[in-house]
Amino acid sequence: MTRYLELCRDVARRVADGDLAPGDVLPGVRDLALTHATTASTVSRAQRRLAAAGVLVLAERRRARVAGDGAVAARRFLHAERVLRLAGSDDPALDVLVRRLDGGIALVPAAGSSAGLRAVVAGHADGAAIHLLHRDGTYNAPFARGLLRGMRPHLLHLWRREQGLIVPRGNPDGLATAADLAGVRVARRHHGTGTRVLLDRLLRAAGRDPDAVRGPEVGSHLEVALAVATGVVDAGLGVRAAARELDLDFVPLVTEDYDVVLPGAAVDAAAPLVAELHSPATRAAVAALGGYDTAAAGTLTDLDGGDADRAGVSPASPPPRSST
Repeated sequence: MTRYLELCRDVARRVADGDLAPGDVLPGVRDLALTHATTASTVSRAQRRLAAAGVLVLAERRRARVAGDGAVAARRFLHAERVLRLAGSDDPALDVLVRRLDGGIALVPAAGSSAGLRAVVAGHADGAAIHLLHRDGTYNAPFARGLLRGMRPHLLHLWRREQGLIVPRGNPDGLATAADLAGVRVARRHHGTGTRVLLDRLLRAAGRDPDAVRGPEVGSHLEVALAVATGVVDAGLGVRAAARELDLDFVPLVTEDYDVVLPGAAVDAAAPLVAELHSPATRAAVAALGGYDTAAAGTLTDLDGGDADRAGVSPASPPPRSST
C-alpha cells in the first residue's frame, strides 16, 4: 500500500471511530507530514482523496476539516472493496441501489424474505432484504431477533413503501379491499415471501380463506403487474411502483417497512450501502418510482441493544413526493 493510502486509511479510521468528529479541523499539512514522517505533498494528496470520498472538506487557505457526514463516508471508504451478498425480497427500488453501487452488491439466489433470512443463517448471504409482518403488528425486527439469535442482529432501514391492489386501468371490478378478491382471479406471490404473508393476513382479517383465492403464483412484483396487464388475472397484491411501470391502477392498502437484516459480522460490509442510502440523488431516484418514503433511509439499529421496534403497518396514505 502506498504511503498516501496508508494516511487515507488512518484518517478515515479515526473519523469512522469518532476520534475525529464532524467539523473537527485537522492540523496543518506540514505538521501532519512531520507527525507521519512523510512529505507535505503526500499529505495533500491523501486529503484530496478523502475530500473526493466525502470524508473531509477542503477550502482555499484553510485547514482540512471533517465533513458533516464524514463518519458514514469514512466507513464507505474503508470498506469500498467489500461486496455485500444480499438475498431476500424483491423490490423495484432495490434494483436502483444495486445499479448505483455498481458491483458493491451481489444478489444471492434466495427469493423471498423467509428464504433470505435462511440464507443469512446458513452463511450463504451477508444480509437479507425483508418485509415480514409479525402477528404483533410490527415488521421485521421480531423475525431478525428470533432467527439470528446469537449473531448480533442489526436492522438497516431502506424505506417505507406502499403495498396495494394492482388492477387494470379504471378498476373495472371496483376492488377496494382484500375482501373484494373473493371471486376474482388473483396473482399471488410464492409462499414465504413477505407479500404473500401480507396477502394472507389481509384476507384472514377480512374474513376470507386465503386458500380459497384462485390464481397463478408469480415470482416478482413486476410479474404481478404483467399478469394484470395481460389479462391473465383481475388483480394482484404488489407495490405501487410496479403498477406505475405498466400504467395500471393501484388501490393502496398498507404502508410497510422494508429493511435489510444483518448479523453483526456483516455490518462493516454494508457500509457502502449505508452511505448510498444517505445520498440525496439515490433517495430521489427511489422516491421517483412512486410509493416510497426514504426519510429514514440508512438508519441502522442494533437489535440486541433493546431499541423499540418501529410500528409495522400504518393506514395507507398518498404516495410521498419525489423529493425527500
